[in-house]
Formats: sequence, structure tokens, C-alpha cells
Amino acid sequence: VGTLQQTRNFFYVVPDDPRMVHNVYVQPRLLPSAPRPPQPNDKVVVRLEPWESRHVNPEGEIIELLGRSSDPGIDMLSIIRKNNLPLEFPAAVLAEADAIPETVDPDRYPDREDLRKMFIVTIDPDDARDFDDAINVERLPGGEWELGVHIADVSAYVTPRSALDREALKRGNSVYLVDRVIPMLPERLSNGVCSLNPNVVRLTHSVFIRFAKNGTPQSARFARTLIQSARRLTYKEAYALMKKPAHDELAKRLHTAWELASLLRRRRFARGSLDLDFPEVKVVVDKTTGRPLRLERIENDESHQLVEEFMLAANEAVASELKNRLVPTIYRVHETPDPDKLSEYRDFVMSYGFQAGDLTNRPELQRLLESFRGKPEEQALKIGLLKSLKRARYAIQPLGHFGLSKNNYTHFTSPIRRYADLVVHRTLADRDGKRGVRRGAGELAGVAEHISATERVAAEAENESVKMKKLEFLQLQLSEKNPQVFRAVVIEVRNYGLLIELPDVLLTGLVHVSSLQDDFYVFDGPRRRLIGRQSKRILAVGDVLNVVVARIDVFKRQADFAIVSDPPPRAKEAGTRARRRSR
Repeated sequence: VGTLQQTRNFFYVVPDDPRMVHNVYVQPRLLPSAPRPPQPNDKVVVRLEPWESRHVNPEGEIIELLGRSSDPGIDMLSIIRKNNLPLEFPAAVLAEADAIPETVDPDRYPDREDLRKMFIVTIDPDDARDFDDAINVERLPGGEWELGVHIADVSAYVTPRSALDREALKRGNSVYLVDRVIPMLPERLSNGVCSLNPNVVRLTHSVFIRFAKNGTPQSARFARTLIQSARRLTYKEAYALMKKPAHDELAKRLHTAWELASLLRRRRFARGSLDLDFPEVKVVVDKTTGRPLRLERIENDESHQLVEEFMLAANEAVASELKNRLVPTIYRVHETPDPDKLSEYRDFVMSYGFQAGDLTNRPELQRLLESFRGKPEEQALKIGLLKSLKRARYAIQPLGHFGLSKNNYTHFTSPIRRYADLVVHRTLADRDGKRGVRRGAGELAGVAEHISATERVAAEAENESVKMKKLEFLQLQLSEKNPQVFRAVVIEVRNYGLLIELPDVLLTGLVHVSSLQDDFYVFDGPRRRLIGRQSKRILAVGDVLNVVVARIDVFKRQADFAIVSDPPPRAKEAGTRARRRSR
């Protein structure tokens, strides 16, 4: 996928993927499905011809005209085509979905545990439409707790090897682009009968976990249930209630829930879990034009932490149950990192002035992460750690989860949007082997490998869509009389300039050395810094700068910035390295 361009003698396509450095020569022609021949600045899909030599540009054939690159929605459509994401469901899949009743008749499910009178709520983002999970917490006599986590029972509707099941497996997961959701299941299920909407009866798979006063899990029970959610809360609403005195039942229950969640959170980190949470920057776009309107920073506040802790507890309880019963299933695994990678990361963080010991020692890694907290470099350093760790994946062996410091872990809590969770629901429901819906280990291994791959594709598409809209938002700043000033942290120094991270935008960019107008800067390679020839000012890793947008390269997906105010002083002379921190 790329943009068609023309010189005097030939046409070529500039690929959207910046990793593909060669332009592709093409000969535009009228396509049967297109209203006109492709023209310069059109977004097109190209099929490459055999490419025998990497020393010359490849040739290709335009097979689809997406539209003008500047037209609304074409940027997202190009991401969809590039990643081969499906936009439509096959007719057989829709037919199966349409045959499912839109409402739940409780009388048809006499064997299910009826929880409709229980005060159960959902907590989700403002714009969520598919509600997988609901919760309730009860304080028991003697100070113990009982947590109920109630998950949409998608397995009641999507039966093994049905058209719905085959399509869900093929997709692997829902994909959340900036302007749309590409769901794993048809909307009739994902936003309808499976979604735990308020004040309607829904089929659920529930996990009940008893905790001691100190948050230690005592026992777990699993049941297929009926619920009727009492309230649909957004994270913002839940957070507001949690921060005020509890005057009604809803607020009191949220306060009680947070008491338990905070206990679980403290216990999790005491056991070695790594704090790798990031704030999210959401791009709000105009629904008609797709133009980015603003960037919203979403913090990982107590309302998010409450839901997170309860979902982690449910996932761990289910994984332990299936492992103890020797039931073949799919686990979520995050393997121990390579010591050499951690050693390289140690050198990286020490270049920022932080002290780091043996990072194969989990407490030392936790201490290092804690030392980042609240610092301008925090996001860049956490991203660096993530790159040093292995990628989480799905497997049929319970290999544990390094980041969470859990021996047993799976994905159970999001079956509307993840096929892994649907598989786990089925194996949990048939853990005694009486229903005959189990998959063999070989088949499950193939499923685990496939959905690990679809997850990677989805993450890449989602990240690309967010980055594209962030760059478009920054490009709009170029036409502003008073462009926005951004806080930036220097994360690397090269001979051509400063690589920077914008913590409030979660985007990287470049301050090119040619934009530094106050002096002529010389690159000090061994110490990774730039030095002003006259002023002796030092620009080095970890410096905090104020910058404005200078240039956006749409094709390369890169942003250049210019410094608009002096950086914090580091040292009067280049030969004197300022001691930035002591740890």
C-alpha cells in the first residue's frame, strides 16, 4: 500500500511502510472496480513482481485504487489493506449471528446460577460498546472478601467449528483503530446479546474468589450464571465516585471494591510484579472528516487499577484451575528475559544518570522502575525495558508470566474480542471432559501460534493508526499562529541531532542539528552529546526541552521539531560533566 507519484517519464508508488526503502515502479491502468484510472497522490494497493535484485527498484502492478490520499478515511483504509484486515463478515457468519435471539430468556437456562438480584456493575471506557466483564465485591463476616468476576459467555453462542467460530479464529481478535473497531464477532453478538449491557439479562461465566483479610486468595469457584448488570459506569464516573465520600449504595460498593483491589495491587508488587503501565494518549477525531481534534491523555488511575486487579485475579484463578486439572488449554505466557538484553538495558539507563545493579535480580529491576517514577524520562526508559523483554504470547504450556510474576496465567476476561479467551471458556466449562468439546494439544498449539500472530498484526495496525493521527494533529500545528509548545526529553544524541520523546504525546521525533541556531554544535560521540562551540552549552541524553513542530514527513511518518527556549543548564564548560542524579 502506498501513494502514487509521477515524474516526467514514469510513475512510481511510495510505500506507506517506512521499512520499505525502495519506491515501486508501476504503470497505471483502469481497474474494473475503479471509476477512473489511478492518478498522482492516489492511495493504491500494489502487487509486487518478482524482485531479483535489491540494487534496483522493484516493479509492481496496481490492483486496487483506494482513493485520494487526502480523502477522509483513506489513511485508515490503507492501514486496513496493508495488514489484510477484514471489513465484512461472510454471509454464512452473519446468517448464524442473525439466528441467535437478541434477548435472553432465563427460563431456558434452569441449570445456571441466577445472580440477577446481585448488585453487579460494569466499568469501561466512555466510548466502549462491547462490555465483556462485570464485577461485584462482598465483605464477609470476619473481614474476608468475596470477589465476583462475571464474563460474557460467548461460548454459549459460538459453538466449535461453526461458521462464527471459524471466522473468529481466523480474525483472532478485534482490532481497535482510531476511527473504528474491526470486531472479532458480528455486531449482533459483540454489541448485542453477548455485551453485558445494563438492565438486561445476560449469560455469563463467573469466577468467585475468596480472599483473606490481607488479600491472600483462599479459594475459587466457577459457575455458568445469569446476571443483570445494575449500572454501566465509565472509568471517569467510577473514579469520581471513588474520590468522594460514599453516600449511596453504588459509591459504597465502589469504595469496598477499591479496598480489596488496592490490597491485591500491593500484594502483587510485593511478589515481584513489574510496574510497566503507561498512560494512554487518545486521539479524538471528527467522525465525519476523520480530522484529529485533540489529544487526550488517559492516566492509569484507581478506576483502571480496580478493574485491572480483578481481571488479573480471575485470569490467574482460571489458569490455576485448568493446570491443576491437567486440562489442555491456552495460557498467556511471558518468558524470562535474556540476561544479555538486560545487561544492554542496564548500560542504557546508566547513560541517563540512573544507577542500576544486576537486573536479573527482580527486586533490583523493581527498584530501578520505581526510581523512574515521575521523572521526565520515565516513558522512554520503560519503553526501553519493554524492548529488552520477550514478547508475551499464547502457548499450551503454563510457562508463567514474568512481567506479572505469576506462575499460572491465562486470558479469560475478554471473549468478545479475543479468541484465546473463548477457547479458555470452553475448556473451563468442560474441565471434567463430559461435554466433548475439547481440542487436542496439537490443535491447540496451532491455535495459540495463529492468535499470537493475529495479535501482533492488530497491535501494529492499532499503533500505526494512532501514530498517523498524532502526526496529522502535529501537522495542523504548522498552520497555527501560536503553535503548541511541547515538553520533550532527549533520549539519544546523534551527529545529525537530538532524538526526543514527547511524554505528553507519547511520540518520538528529531531536533535536527541544523535547527540549532544559537550556536554551532559539535558532536561528542563517546559521551553522546552536542557541545556549542562558542557557548560550551551541552545537549545530552535526559535533557528536558521545550519544542514546537518544525516539519512533518508524511511518507516517512517522521516529525521534526525546533527548540523554542533554552534547555536547562548542564555545565559551564564542556569538560565538566554535570552530575545529574545520585542514586
